[in-house]
Amino acid sequence: MLKFIPTPIGNPQDITIRALREFEQASLFLCEDTRNTKKLLDILAQRFEFTIPNAQFLSFHEHNGKERLKEVASRLESENVVYVSDAGMPIISDPGQILVEYCQKEGIEYDILPGANALLVAYSASGFDSGKFLFWGFLPHKGSNRSSELSKVLNMQVDVILYESPHRIEKLISEIVDIDNTRELFLAKELTKKFQKYYKGTAREILDKFKTINLKGEWVVVIRAKENQDKVLYLEDILKLDIAPKVKAKILSKLTDKTTKEWYKELIG
Repeated sequence: MLKFIPTPIGNPQDITIRALREFEQASLFLCEDTRNTKKLLDILAQRFEFTIPNAQFLSFHEHNGKERLKEVASRLESENVVYVSDAGMPIISDPGQILVEYCQKEGIEYDILPGANALLVAYSASGFDSGKFLFWGFLPHKGSNRSSELSKVLNMQVDVILYESPHRIEKLISEIVDIDNTRELFLAKELTKKFQKYYKGTAREILDKFKTINLKGEWVVVIRAKENQDKVLYLEDILKLDIAPKVKAKILSKLTDKTTKEWYKELIG
């Protein structure tokens, strides 16, 4: 059976007892980076009641995942196999998705353990109270695709959560300032680690703070939803409009899969 095991996003004490027991029973580790996984296991063995298993460690990442799957596919049903990413919940923005898809297609049992997750920690800490959010992951690094996606994010009617690297975090906030400098943001840096920090304010206020702080570390950015200033007409509203059937049919056809002729026939029927 294949188990997907969350690993700490910073503090090793965030590992679960269940994860430790699964590690001990594994004969094969599929790792985003085998060096990082072995280092984590060494730390866990030093601090907790945990014995490092005599297991094989193989890399499994975005560049070799599909080829590696061909190599280990037969072992997923016959051995205790675990998959771990470098930090946090596997599969989300992570090549582990390849394994989930394969297991579903082939009818192979798999399980995903709960554990540390940066986006949920950051949103809980943000104080934003809508309770609705969209996880966007990383924006494209540059070019028109980045600008286009950021524009979509800033026009969302729900809070949006982004991940960003220390090399691009100042660029991201500067880009947000250029579009909407009063947008409220919450930023979390180095979650669960010794130098964890929270920053909350408008995009302009946070960009000003960046002049005096160390930007090194991984960042989670929570963007407050755009205020809904536009009125929206729903299908039911259009159907109730007192306008000519031909005009109404044209409008409805643009919003649905039905043709103008089909809508007109339905409206006058």
